[in-house]
Amino acid sequence: MVSNTHLSTSSFSTQSVFEKLVDYLAQVIFWDPIQALGIEAPAKVPIVVLVLVLAAVYFTFQLGFPNIKYFLVATRILRGKYPEKNTKGETSHFQALATALSATVGLGNISGVAVAISLGGPGACFWMIVGGVFGMTSKLVECTLGVKYRMVDANGEVFGGPMYYLKAAFANKKYKFIGRILAVLFAILCVGGSIGGGNMLQANQAFALVASQVPMLKSQGLMFGLFMALLTAFVIVGGIQSIARITSKLVPLMGTIYVLAGLTVVFINFTSIPSVFILIMKSAFQFDAVKGGFLGVMMIGLQRACFSNEAGIGSASIAHATAKTNFPASEGLVALLEPFIDTVIICTITALVIIFSGVYNVSAESGAVLTSQAFASQISWFPYVLTVVVFLFAFSTMISWSYYGLKAWNFLFGYQKWVGNIFKFIFLSSIIVGTTTELKTVMEFSDMMILAMAFPNIIGLILLLDDVKLELKRYFSFIEQNHS
Repeated sequence: MVSNTHLSTSSFSTQSVFEKLVDYLAQVIFWDPIQALGIEAPAKVPIVVLVLVLAAVYFTFQLGFPNIKYFLVATRILRGKYPEKNTKGETSHFQALATALSATVGLGNISGVAVAISLGGPGACFWMIVGGVFGMTSKLVECTLGVKYRMVDANGEVFGGPMYYLKAAFANKKYKFIGRILAVLFAILCVGGSIGGGNMLQANQAFALVASQVPMLKSQGLMFGLFMALLTAFVIVGGIQSIARITSKLVPLMGTIYVLAGLTVVFINFTSIPSVFILIMKSAFQFDAVKGGFLGVMMIGLQRACFSNEAGIGSASIAHATAKTNFPASEGLVALLEPFIDTVIICTITALVIIFSGVYNVSAESGAVLTSQAFASQISWFPYVLTVVVFLFAFSTMISWSYYGLKAWNFLFGYQKWVGNIFKFIFLSSIIVGTTTELKTVMEFSDMMILAMAFPNIIGLILLLDDVKLELKRYFSFIEQNHS
């Protein structure tokens, strides 16, 4: 028998190799260029966050602040004020937005925000909002391109996303081979991210919180996993139209429940609102060593915004590509509402509840528990409601990421029905694995794959930014001629 010591130190151990791979990927994604240059900084400045934030700022200035200038236009498109004739696609503007939102509005809005406030203090809330506002432009760019370069087969099924516009970006520059390599890389990362971060992590955390409120379920991970798998299968077997129908009802429901609960806490503490906002602003620009100083607070807030709304990651363009429209910019404009809802509204609600309660000074070990404690300090019975909301958040994230993973899988292995069924089987099986196993390394790896999607995607967005400008001009010309 081989000893445990030998297994743990063997260079040929599968676990050892996998953990080394995870560590290497983490070093790449979270590489800190500030520290690499020998500059002392009070907080880490991960390269992936810098890429996402700087790209969002660049796009915003290049397009003339469309996140602000076109906000009302986006809401009008969503309400159907500019109808089109003979459109191609599978979902309405609202259904596409709901599907993309269901993938981003998840546990990060609850647990991630709590940890960010614990680490960065109230000032992190301000920088989250800033990151969300600039992220609106990144969503506009990637989702416009998602529609522009999508494929629609003979049956009307849509295939879109960064896989397709990355190929186009480099083909336009006469570097087809590089475009194909980056498109395949993105698709591989998307499949891995969907199975792990978009599936197993969600199932695992949902079970953990449900079991904490219903102790008799603690030993029933298998049954809980089977239940979630069957529930998910019921939705995803019907494809994007089934997913869109569910998410268009689920997202407003869970968002309304959560926001109303948060606003209730704000109302209870109505007289403290001015002092809380003063605290947030002071904390956001503090230059002392508390909470890592100005740079530390800013990076924590911006990092949470990037990870929450996934602007620049490219995943949302897969859902938005299905929208029924003849003008790619129309869906890009609808997409810019996504970070506003996800980060500026929902994440801020979480942050305000935590700040009002004061529990952010206690612990950062468990973000979901911290948020639950914050609500419980104001509404004693709310942890039970939060458990239901977390389950809905996790479920909605899973069904949307199943679609993202499926489309990336199709890109890699073909568009036949049996090819897609293989992925669906793997995805559903992974739900059971997620609720019954400690998968810390696997989940960290999967989450990092999602973040790594940003690198090839941002390259494509920069190369194709002129296409977005032309599409915006074309769409506003249509509005002027037909709806002025």
